[in-house]
Amino acid sequence: MSPVFHYRTLWISDIHLGTPGCQADYLLDFLRCNDADTIYLVGDILDGWQLRKTWYWPQTHNDVVQKLLRKARKGTRVVYVPGNHDELMRQFCGLAFGDIVVQDEAIHTLTDGRKLWVVHGDLFDGVTTHARWLSHLGDTFYTFILKFNQWFNAARARLGLPYWSVSQYLKHQVKNAVNYIHAFEQVMVDEARRRGCQGVVCGHIHKAEIREVNGALYCNDGDWVESLTALVETHEGALSIVEWRQKVAAPLNLGPIHLAEQEG
Repeated sequence: MSPVFHYRTLWISDIHLGTPGCQADYLLDFLRCNDADTIYLVGDILDGWQLRKTWYWPQTHNDVVQKLLRKARKGTRVVYVPGNHDELMRQFCGLAFGDIVVQDEAIHTLTDGRKLWVVHGDLFDGVTTHARWLSHLGDTFYTFILKFNQWFNAARARLGLPYWSVSQYLKHQVKNAVNYIHAFEQVMVDEARRRGCQGVVCGHIHKAEIREVNGALYCNDGDWVESLTALVETHEGALSIVEWRQKVAAPLNLGPIHLAEQEG
């Protein structure tokens, strides 16, 4: 049986359940092998945009929902902060679904006393808020790339190779995308400061990161479409990005890969 790593806090976002691009089997494996006192679901857990176009809901997507509900029933504090793809959930802020509490945003206090603002991030993205038609157009193209990504990684799996994201590689080669990500980080830490916090945890842009931006802590937990990453806080207060590109439950018994870390 695979070991279970237990953290003080775990943040995951941008699962996009309801789309073919969602790597639900990897996430299920991650959730089997990792637990926490508190789990934050930082938006785009469900993809309402795609589900309105075409209904896609395989068993693994249902299993992810059931796994999260089971963790909440067993005592894990689970907080759901909706994003733009699951914005319909914002009307339920303040309510609980099977012990999962829905909140528009949250404040998390680290072991060293620093406060982190937890929010998806779409409300501070000019394309999402002011040019929704462009956002939807980009989403259509992105869905096409993810379908190719699925075929590509199926071939890699047959060759015994780990998951590798074509879409993420392409995005990081485009200068405008790099500039957009930098501007997004600046806006997020500035807003966190205005709210009296020393940092921010967000999702939305599908790029996992932990770094200082103008003296504030910027954390992005990545996604389960491209990055296959989560942000974790240990009981000692260290923050790190955990990447989950090879399933632990099947033959190899590997521990989490820590990509970046900041000591508390």
